[in-house]
Amino acid sequence: MSILADHQIRELAQKQGMIEPFEPGQVRERDGKKIISYGTSSYGYDIRCAPEFKVFTNIHSTVVDPKNFDEKSFVDFEGDSCIIPPNSFALARTMEFFRIPRNILTVCLGKSTYARCGIIVNVTPFEPEWEGYVTLEFSNTTPLPAKIYAGEGCAQVLFFKADEVCTTSYKDRGGKYQGQTGVTLPKT
Repeated sequence: MSILADHQIRELAQKQGMIEPFEPGQVRERDGKKIISYGTSSYGYDIRCAPEFKVFTNIHSTVVDPKNFDEKSFVDFEGDSCIIPPNSFALARTMEFFRIPRNILTVCLGKSTYARCGIIVNVTPFEPEWEGYVTLEFSNTTPLPAKIYAGEGCAQVLFFKADEVCTTSYKDRGGKYQGQTGVTLPKT
């Protein structure tokens, strides 16, 4: 396996629609104001958070159970930013839609700007032939409220090209998160 460089990411995005919308460079400011950067970097792509959020709340005192997740544990919110309560988390989605080629696997890591504030971005790998908007999880590890921004960079996707094509892709096995369009809750 080898990691893709910026020119290879650009080629896959522009010729095969791997990332839409796609930013070929690195955007660091908007309307004359500094923002958390997004777009193509040396060996990855910095994704943005869309302005739709599900903020976790424990008002119903339920147990967090991935096999039987209570949708009432979230408050839906739309806006340019989102406040995450202390020691809690929020779900969001990317602004970008991904179509991962059969010979590519991605790993996604949070950006250091958020990590240095105690905000951890968690995303699972995008498997070969997975497509959709990515559901993002922002954990606020601090005892204070934390703010995240829509339309700005939040995590970096690294793309790895396999030496050979996989036998069974995410699409082949009918993955349960294939084609997700919004913030998607746990499924079993």
